[in-house]
Amino acid sequence: MGAEAWDEGVAEAIAAVPAWTGLDAHLTPITAGITNRNYRVDIGGESFVLRLSGKNTELLGIDRAAERAAGAAAAAAGVGPEIFAYLPQQEALVTRFVGGDHVTEEDLRTERVLGAVVRSAKAIHACAPVPSTFPVFEIVTDYARIAREHGVRVPDAYDDAHAFAGWIKGAFDQAPMPLTTCHDDLLNANFLLEGDHCWIVDYEYAGMGDLFFDLGNLSINNNFDEPAQESLLRLYFGEVGDVHRARLALMRVVSDFREAMWGVVQQALSTLDFDYVAYADRHFARLLAGAQDDRFGAWLEAAKAPVPA
Repeated sequence: MGAEAWDEGVAEAIAAVPAWTGLDAHLTPITAGITNRNYRVDIGGESFVLRLSGKNTELLGIDRAAERAAGAAAAAAGVGPEIFAYLPQQEALVTRFVGGDHVTEEDLRTERVLGAVVRSAKAIHACAPVPSTFPVFEIVTDYARIAREHGVRVPDAYDDAHAFAGWIKGAFDQAPMPLTTCHDDLLNANFLLEGDHCWIVDYEYAGMGDLFFDLGNLSINNNFDEPAQESLLRLYFGEVGDVHRARLALMRVVSDFREAMWGVVQQALSTLDFDYVAYADRHFARLLAGAQDDRFGAWLEAAKAPVPA
């Protein structure tokens, strides 16, 4: 993409990076994201990723300064790309481009690839605390409020989903997990596999939370069947008991609730060409199906037990 084709936001961000002054940049749009505008920037013999924030993303619970801190922590742990420039005035972030192959859902069914993803997720969970939290049970109610304030109708399915989430929270509150640095958006689009190493990108939603949300999010958003869920737990914990299986199953429901409500609030905020209504409906349907599983009551009971250290 030549300079004559850049929009004003891109040009301002490029000009705001001191190390790029006087250098010619070539931009290639990255079309995978559904919140922000992303570009590969080839400049000065190096490659970077420029991310321009979407409109009103603070209403999605995104704190850009906290994202920078989480990304830096992940980079220090060797699993996230190095942050090259943080440009708060331009609402932009520049990271070094990392190589690797995109990971498909089918790839995640293999021990080698899933093991690489789990190792990187555990490295994030072992990072020092970051200056943000991810209270998922509060986030879904905040999204409902924000959507209504912006004139978006919250689907009727919200009431049933909110009731199920309340029961899940009540079970988890019997033996809370310690707050852990979490990524909170473990879609396969955020994985790049380089040999046996998995890079994890995009730390917009990272914060202190329950590591089982990361595992549930990873599991449900990549359509893990029960054998794949068992593999995930074994690779992460080694010894797996009913409490692990229950908390994973319940966080799959919670993750879908958050995704559904994210899709609802995006209907008011986003300017991207994406069908957020269908996105929300799909996640509502799946979460209600999960919550209506005959084992739901047993999962609630099992989830009240402490998770072995």
